[in-house]
Amino acid sequence: MIEMKPIGTVESCFLDKFGTPRQPGLATESRAFLRLVREVQPEFSLEGLAGFSHLWIIFIFHKNNTARFHAKVHPPRLNGKTTGLFSTRSPHRPNPIGLSLVKIEKIEVDGIWVSGIDIIDQTPILDIKPYLPTIESRPDASSGWTDLCESQNNMVEWSHDALQLLNEITAQGDIRNLKKLIEEVLILDPRPQVYKGYEGEDSPYRESHAVRLYNLDIHFQFLKPTHILVTKIVRL
Repeated sequence: MIEMKPIGTVESCFLDKFGTPRQPGLATESRAFLRLVREVQPEFSLEGLAGFSHLWIIFIFHKNNTARFHAKVHPPRLNGKTTGLFSTRSPHRPNPIGLSLVKIEKIEVDGIWVSGIDIIDQTPILDIKPYLPTIESRPDASSGWTDLCESQNNMVEWSHDALQLLNEITAQGDIRNLKKLIEEVLILDPRPQVYKGYEGEDSPYRESHAVRLYNLDIHFQFLKPTHILVTKIVRL
């Protein structure tokens, strides 16, 4: 029996699975605080980490509610096609363990500010390790089936009301580069595959989407397959 105890918790700008990027680094303005528990003595165990630019987070998919193992999965980028689980980064794995490479922004006495995250709020952290580019970077590595996937060419526009409230929130200075973060998230098209293809004025799904960032609900619709409109922002 292997027992593991979390060393901390992620305090993330992403409150739900919906809208959270599927890989780290895709939303560069996303931020989180890795709050470590007192038992690991962060004031001592974090010593020396300031000299590194990036780190690995090993964490638990604590919201993974899939009880049954599936050897074949449907990655969103394969547009409905299946492939073997271990050729993907799917969170639905035999053991719900995740691995993310993030950028170190600032080290505090009780944790670390990081950016470029793909982890939701309150995720348990199992370990953190510094990224070593001279050892771990492989420029000649191949990317398998992901090399065949089409790149995202989505564009984001803003309604007058949404942009007005965004400017008010931005003026308060509480959230860094909020507009860019919202656009980075929406350009990735967080909609489930089943909703894609229903864009346009007559679609029953065109106003049914919202992502939660910080204390905000960001409502959006796809006017065209690559044309996104932010319709409104609601404070939670």
